[in-house]
Amino acid sequence: MSFPDPVQVFRTEAAELLEQVEAGLLDLNHDLGDKEQIDAVFRGLHTLKGSGAMFGFEALAAFTHHCESAFDQVRKGTVPASHDLVNAVLGATDHMRALIEVPGGNHDAVSEMLLARLRTAVDSVGKPAPAVPARPAACTYRLRFQLPVNAMANGTNPIGLLDELRDLGDCRIVADRSTVPALDDLVPTDLHIAWTVELMTEQPRSAIDDVFIFVMDDMQLDVEVITGAGPTTGSVRKPAVEAVRPEAALPQVQSQPAAAELPAATRSAPAQADPKQAKNNENVRVPAERLDELMDRVGELVIAQSRLSQLAGVSGDLMLRAVSEDVERLSGELRDTMMVLRMVPVAHLFSRFRRLVHDLSIETGKTIELITEGESTEVDKSVIERLADPLVHLVRNSCDHGLETADERRATGKPASGSILLSARQAAGEVIITIRDDGRGIDRDRVRAKAEASGLIAPNAVLGDQELLQLIFQPGFSTAQQVTNLSGRGVGMDVVKRTIDALRGTISVVSRPGEGSEISLAIPLTLAIIDGLLVRVGTGRYVIPLSAVEECLELSVEEDMRSRGRSFISLRDSLVPFIRLRDLFRTGSKPDQFQKVVVISTGSERVGLVVDQIIGDHQTVIKSMSKLHHDVASFSGATILGDGGVALILDVAHLVSAGQYQEAQLRAAG
Repeated sequence: MSFPDPVQVFRTEAAELLEQVEAGLLDLNHDLGDKEQIDAVFRGLHTLKGSGAMFGFEALAAFTHHCESAFDQVRKGTVPASHDLVNAVLGATDHMRALIEVPGGNHDAVSEMLLARLRTAVDSVGKPAPAVPARPAACTYRLRFQLPVNAMANGTNPIGLLDELRDLGDCRIVADRSTVPALDDLVPTDLHIAWTVELMTEQPRSAIDDVFIFVMDDMQLDVEVITGAGPTTGSVRKPAVEAVRPEAALPQVQSQPAAAELPAATRSAPAQADPKQAKNNENVRVPAERLDELMDRVGELVIAQSRLSQLAGVSGDLMLRAVSEDVERLSGELRDTMMVLRMVPVAHLFSRFRRLVHDLSIETGKTIELITEGESTEVDKSVIERLADPLVHLVRNSCDHGLETADERRATGKPASGSILLSARQAAGEVIITIRDDGRGIDRDRVRAKAEASGLIAPNAVLGDQELLQLIFQPGFSTAQQVTNLSGRGVGMDVVKRTIDALRGTISVVSRPGEGSEISLAIPLTLAIIDGLLVRVGTGRYVIPLSAVEECLELSVEEDMRSRGRSFISLRDSLVPFIRLRDLFRTGSKPDQFQKVVVISTGSERVGLVVDQIIGDHQTVIKSMSKLHHDVASFSGATILGDGGVALILDVAHLVSAGQYQEAQLRAAG
């Protein structure tokens, strides 16, 4: 059994911490007085500093300490929060990532530059003149605390907590070792010791809570205020005068009190299960490559189950059929469970763009608001990973080209602040991700002029609106009048097109002059296993994704003869275009006497596919097409059948587009 590399575990957790800090800073930029976000950012920076020092990232700890100190001043009210301070710490988070990834690199120059910016931001807001408070009276507290058993394994150093308590004032510490197991049963990384501390301090009660701020949710902590100048006497404690003297406390640490001297409730508390800790232990961190490997095994199992079902179908053995049905049910449940494990909310993807839009807003001098919808929509993790780059290019393009400056927007009667909407929703086995802005829209005349100048279209060529707008995804195509460090080179939209094509997705563009543009990406929910409808056309077998199938009906001979040349079928008082797959695939065989029409849809568009036979449903393990067949538009992949044969998976989006185009051509011809 291999154990995870502690440094790699730290890097993973540090990345999550930085994401939380970044999200808190971006929220704080909208409301500088949000005390909750200020505390959250401070806690994140404090944890990152402490964990970094523990794992040997000294440069990270030293650099983060300055950012933590700045937010500590904001938290205590000695320095007000400002946009400059928030932006300075945002810039520092990027440097923290570099310190984590390359801890031994030469980062001194960048560190000094960022720290100078941070000091300027702190000094520029001006410190309010503090009132001279009356010296608080010393107060004595009795604390009893016990950390969770896995505290040290998770990076918490109890000695550090005790040192922080000592810094608050005079204290006496007694360790309770009554729950430490026998040596043979002892796990070195587990913590079984509890502590009782009597603390005399002039600090407020909140200072004690700050010591335990990062472990408060998982620990047991009891704090009692002792009235008078010193601690009260008791069976476990010395008189007050000795209790607050460090030199008098030393013998107490060595002479551990017996468990019988402690209250019964105190002795039993460590043995009780902490429900919060139990809840935290429900989550397990699993490397992504292990999920991929498990997905491959499930795919092979589905193929083997398909072979077993086919053998059972031609066998007269009832026991074999019963076993085949059980295996089919179990493999289906295992497949569904595996698919759920791979699904990730798009919120993980959308959250990255808050920082991007914030930085682009500063760089372009535009006021931009990012709105997200449908963050809970779930997509296969492999799809999420490959969507990041296309969305970055689309968002950058909207910020740079789409949205106008504040003065231009006011001149056209728009609010000075522009908005970009990122939304996600599921529809018929696909996820639709939409990027919409309320900017100037796409200039069609400029697109046409650029396309003609580049030789993409002939002068005065007749193009539909969607065909014209799709030209912006051509390699090297850009209508920008000047190249900036954001866009203008004609590379970004080409990357979008190639990536979405590789995901077997489609792109649609809607643009209204003066109102903005909307680009929708339709992508399959998963690239691994789907439910399919197995059909036969001639001698070939094909799979139609079941999520896109609306209904199946028979195509009578009369209807077939009547629709020759028109390719329409009447379906509940509406005409639905259909495609004869026999003609499309050029099978060269005669049609069956009783052909079937499978009606498929994407969104509101419907098309019928004429097939010879509907074989039945089929659990389909998607295999990628070879490079030789990668450009065949009608197919999105292939699968292995139970008899070892291969069935091609139909590209529903392409076939629906072809059917709608065919319908438009026939309507135009009258």
